[in-house]
Amino acid sequence: MVDVMIRGGTVVDGTGGAPFRADVGVRGGRIVAIGELNGEAAAEVIDAEGAIVTPGFVDLHTHYDGQVSWDTTMAPSSLHGVTTAVMGNCGVGFAPVHPADRAALIALMEGVEDIPGSALAEGIRWNWTDFPSYLDALAATPRTLDIAAQVPHDALRVFVMRERGLAHEPATEDDIAAMRAHLRDALRAGAVGFSTGRTDNHRSATGAATPASEATAAELVGLAQAFDGLGHGVLQAVSDFDMTAGSEPFDREFDVIEAMARAAGSHHTSVSLSERDGDPTQWKRILARTDAAVAAGIPMHVQVAPRGIGVLIGLTATFHPFMGKPSFQALAGLPLAERVRALRDPAVRQRILTEPGVAVAGDGSAIPPLVDRLLSIIDQVSFKFFRLGDVPNYEPGLADSIGAQARGRGLAPLEVLYDALLEREGHELLYFPIFNYHAFSLDSVGTMMSHPQALPGLSDGGAHVGTICDASFPTFLLSHWARDRARDRWPIERAVRFLTARPAAFLGLTDRGVLREGLRADLNVIDHAALQLHRPRMVRDLPGGSQRLLQDATGYRATLVHGVPITRDGTLTGALPGRLLRAGA
Repeated sequence: MVDVMIRGGTVVDGTGGAPFRADVGVRGGRIVAIGELNGEAAAEVIDAEGAIVTPGFVDLHTHYDGQVSWDTTMAPSSLHGVTTAVMGNCGVGFAPVHPADRAALIALMEGVEDIPGSALAEGIRWNWTDFPSYLDALAATPRTLDIAAQVPHDALRVFVMRERGLAHEPATEDDIAAMRAHLRDALRAGAVGFSTGRTDNHRSATGAATPASEATAAELVGLAQAFDGLGHGVLQAVSDFDMTAGSEPFDREFDVIEAMARAAGSHHTSVSLSERDGDPTQWKRILARTDAAVAAGIPMHVQVAPRGIGVLIGLTATFHPFMGKPSFQALAGLPLAERVRALRDPAVRQRILTEPGVAVAGDGSAIPPLVDRLLSIIDQVSFKFFRLGDVPNYEPGLADSIGAQARGRGLAPLEVLYDALLEREGHELLYFPIFNYHAFSLDSVGTMMSHPQALPGLSDGGAHVGTICDASFPTFLLSHWARDRARDRWPIERAVRFLTARPAAFLGLTDRGVLREGLRADLNVIDHAALQLHRPRMVRDLPGGSQRLLQDATGYRATLVHGVPITRDGTLTGALPGRLLRAGA
């Protein structure tokens, strides 16, 4: 007798091997049988005829650090086949923390990851101080999926250095020793790693640079030494690599990251990788340095997104180009339907299109500085604005852009953009890929993902809640790269391995990531032919009524965590089998 029988599916087991037809039997949260199991009795049968059966997906890069306090569903990741999610990326998070510093960490997360500070202030329970007590707090609440936590550099620095850490003072030897001791205690308690953020794009809600953004190589090396002698733990870093400053600053910054990775010994390090319009060949230099590091015995990897990294703009989203227009601001407080009616008035339209704007970004604002520049560069960037459509197209051509449509109609791009935002009664969202779309295709993304050191990452699940919903990355990779793309299409076994075994191996997890007897029954049953992303939608379900984007998908017949179905036909079942994953346990 088995608890669950997955009957008649095509097993894609995560190893990269050829798919094969088999039944899968689950008992006690483990896979107990794979093959023809017609004689086995089962308490529950899942029909997998015409579907693939895969291991659950492992997402290395999420920001659910606040959401885990109030939410057990872990959506949107749980709606896209993810069964293990890693938090604490980019150096930001909420532990360790002194009570007096909670507001500073909220401002940091609000600015860096576009999560409403009011939702964080109302929703976070704060029943911890140091990192081990944070893990204990997380372990006390069941969830849909397993979560794992990294120690964020910014929180660790503020915990030890207090105001000096926020003021970006250099860490002393005593500071570094204290941070290293706290980090080692966290790793021993089950933290899966350490993360640091070194990008100028990340600012707190007050406009301040992140506490660890200018940390010295000595500080990073000293922290990496906390991993010495431990059998688990990874490191993660995000950096601009001084994008516009030339090769010398690039190499100097990469040297800092590499020194940290070298000091961590055999522990694996990953860095974020993307194609940037400001320096569209930088990603090739990052890969070249990564190859050199690996050749020198340093286990370094790159995290790659499977599509453009950008934002969704709209009247219901966090921002759009007309926010700084005084005539728009006079209407901004109206309910959406009334606002749309007013914006359709020809006189209002003409006024907003022609009047100068005022600055809306800056210190204390969740609006990125990019908004204040959009109007001045709209003629160029309008060629990067696209309607997603009911069936979202994340690899649109230049002819599909707002800019191309404006040129074809003999109109100013701002006019076409204005009218597009009023479509669907003001609910229209336009896709603006900022990274990974320099040449209006995903060819460079395919090259990055195909690199031997590439890992799936950068979904930012739980973050940028009013501008993106990239937690849908796994669904996109399976549907676009492994089915729909006309060129460079991936075999399904390669795509599944990329989402499962590779990130699990990076984390050192031996109980998941492949479909094998004796391992955890974290599984997906997917109608691959019918797998489809839907248009992102805005909901108001954060604490205090704040909004966030969710994106549904068709084609997931079931997702199981520890042998328990958490979704059936794309809908959450209410089951909460997920727990805290303690590394090394």
